[in-house]
Amino acid sequence: MSSPAWDYIAKLVCIGDSGCGKSSLTIRLCEGRFVAHHDVTIGVEFGSRIVPVGPPHSEEFTPLLPPSTVSPSRTPDALQSSAQSADTKPNGLPDPPKREPPSTVAAAQQQPQKYMKLSLWDTAGQETYKSVTRSYFRGASGALLVFDLSRKQTFQHVTDWLNDLRQIAEPDIVVVLVGNKADLTKPDATEPGDEQVSEGQEAENKREVTREEAEEWARRNGVLEYVETSAKSGENVERAFMRVAERIYQNIQAGKYDLNDRRSGVKGPSAGGGRQVRLTNDAKRSPSGFCC
Repeated sequence: MSSPAWDYIAKLVCIGDSGCGKSSLTIRLCEGRFVAHHDVTIGVEFGSRIVPVGPPHSEEFTPLLPPSTVSPSRTPDALQSSAQSADTKPNGLPDPPKREPPSTVAAAQQQPQKYMKLSLWDTAGQETYKSVTRSYFRGASGALLVFDLSRKQTFQHVTDWLNDLRQIAEPDIVVVLVGNKADLTKPDATEPGDEQVSEGQEAENKREVTREEAEEWARRNGVLEYVETSAKSGENVERAFMRVAERIYQNIQAGKYDLNDRRSGVKGPSAGGGRQVRLTNDAKRSPSGFCC
């Protein structure tokens, strides 16, 4: 029986007011494309993507020794010989103390990459469906709390969305605040040598929420991070989802989830019944095949 293409499954929900671009963010991540006109989400829509988590992919899990210190072609014996020759150099300073023995670092570099399947639940933002939307918060291990940078009122509502989420979801749910439509907050680039910004270019900047006030809100409400994205250009879309995935992986390593309890929002490979799961950029947005 072939092993699954992922090591863990995590359920993520995208929440926020209607029209903030939640569906566009999901499509951009899962299919790598932008949909200019998307029908209003009714209830929930689904997507998925398999992403690498932890070392060696993640910069947050880099070895304690600098990469230049240990390379695949340098064995512990070679490192010891190199250190001895450095000590014998006239007037040479001794090497700084190593935080980890070379064998440990080499093992970290050789360990297989872990993969996580993100099961994305794109929820409706309209007040009409809010009672239904809340039911999808159960069993989620991560959430993207999305607002529209060009509409202040959507930012003013994120506190209500976060309160609803924390009342229903698990206590350890990982939340990232996402200011979407960053492409509307930047004036068009001027022509080379043109230092003047035209009135039309100034009108393009539709920002109504500053980065500072969004970051302050995130700190005040215990949210992991604030990220500004553009589903249209793809800016920071992967970063927003990967920040959630990496923190979930850290929580897995810390033993915060029961991988056999569906309420935790995270499952191990046994949840797929040993089926081979693959994802391409042409993945279908279908509710079938999701177990979270």
